[in-house]
Amino acid sequence: MKLEIAIRHMTASDLDRVLAIAENLPQAPHWAKAAYLNAINPESAPRRIALVAASSQSGSIVGFAVASFLPPQAELEIIAVAQESQRLGLGKSLFQALVAEFNAAGVGELVLEVRASNRPALAFYRALGFAQTGLRPGYYADPMEDAVLMALQLSGNLL
Repeated sequence: MKLEIAIRHMTASDLDRVLAIAENLPQAPHWAKAAYLNAINPESAPRRIALVAASSQSGSIVGFAVASFLPPQAELEIIAVAQESQRLGLGKSLFQALVAEFNAAGVGELVLEVRASNRPALAFYRALGFAQTGLRPGYYADPMEDAVLMALQLSGNLL
C-alpha cells in the first residue's frame, strides 16, 4: 500500500491529532500541548522545526517530527507515525524534509537520544546513517532506562 502524503509545517490546528498519535505510541514522548505550541512558535528559543505528514487524499495527519536547532547542530526531538501508517516510508519522508531544512539553515550535525529498549527506533536511525556516540545511564524514568546517544553528519548527506 502506498500512501500519498504532503509534508508541511505544523500548525496549531494540527495539535489535537499530533497529541493523539503520540498518545497511542507507547515509546513516543508524551509532551503536553503547550510544548507543541512552543515548538511551532517562531519566537521561542531554541528555534524548532515542526513538520506534519498529511494524507493527500483525506488531509488527515499521519505523522510528525520536531527538532530543535542552533547551527551547526540540531537535535531530533521526536519523529512519530500513526500505528496504522507505519512501515510505509513516512518516517523517512519526514526525516528527509527535516534534513532539507537543516541543510538550508547551515546545520552540519544532527543528534538524538532514544530509549535503549526502543529497538525499532534504533534500527530506523541506524538505517538513516546515525551512529551511536554514547550512553546516558538511567536517563529515562518510568521505567528507568538508559538513553542511547546518536549522531549523523549532514554535510553532503544526500538522503
